[in-house]
Amino acid sequence: MPWSWRLQKGDGETVTVPGMSEETFATQSDAESWLGLHWRELRDEGVEQVVLVEDGRVVYPMSLLDPE
Repeated sequence: MPWSWRLQKGDGETVTVPGMSEETFATQSDAESWLGLHWRELRDEGVEQVVLVEDGRVVYPMSLLDPE
């Protein structure tokens, strides 16, 4: 089953990051490792939250914003 991230604003609107193609991963671990490498860049490009998806099923959401 393919794993991927939905990149979103805080209201759930999809965000497209120039130069970063939509990635798919073979495992959850691969997807999480990729996010660990790119989360700051995504946040800097306006991504406020991400949603991990496995074959269309939402696994979990996660904020990229600093807690207040």
